Amino acid sequence: MATILVVDDELGIRGLLSEILSDEGHTVDLAENAAEARAARERLKPDLVLLDIWMPDVDGISLLKEWGAAGQLTMPVIMMSGHGTIDTAVEATKYGASAFLEKPITLQKLLRAVEQALVRPALRPAPVPALALPPNGLGQPGARNEPPPPPGEPLPPPGAHGNGLPVLALGPQPEQSFDLDRPLREARDAFEKSYFEFHLAKENGSMTRVAEKTGLERTHLYRKLKQLGVDLARSKRAGL
Repeated sequence: MATILVVDDELGIRGLLSEILSDEGHTVDLAENAAEARAARERLKPDLVLLDIWMPDVDGISLLKEWGAAGQLTMPVIMMSGHGTIDTAVEATKYGASAFLEKPITLQKLLRAVEQALVRPALRPAPVPALALPPNGLGQPGARNEPPPPPGEPLPPPGAHGNGLPVLALGPQPEQSFDLDRPLREARDAFEKSYFEFHLAKENGSMTRVAEKTGLERTHLYRKLKQLGVDLARSKRAGL
């Protein structure tokens, strides 16, 4: 089991999360502001931090950025907020958050996010490398221009080029890379499109189940998918 630090200025939320996580066998410590969170992080070296965004002294995003800049983001951090937006989630991920939970947090979502964060390494905020095409005229669509790996070096994992950029793989892909070095609206649209494509593939194209999973009305969901240019037939085939 893990040591988890819960940082939230609301006493009721701290108590509720502590009770749930303790029942799951985790060791839980609590902090109500950024100062207590800093001290607890140094003292406990937690395996995971649940961090509220809206706090009265220093907000959660600022604390996340501070830890990342100081090289202290050695543990996964799940951000929490009752007033979160897609923009907030993208910003949190940019600065190293492993996940984002919107309040009120359901038991199922909490336990799933905690389980996934504990089995994945902490994210590191880092600049996104630019794609540079070679000057020799290569780089045409479908061409593979990267040199072969040196002898003894393992091949890149399936679903990734040697330059680190992801390629389309069959089936729902829960972990994806996003180019954050672009305007916020474009980054948000890319995040939302990947989010809906993942759930469509996972649910084998069932709009009813996707609507339930994402909390949207079916009509709103159809409009959103059309706006983002999601290929419904392709998403359904990917889930097979």
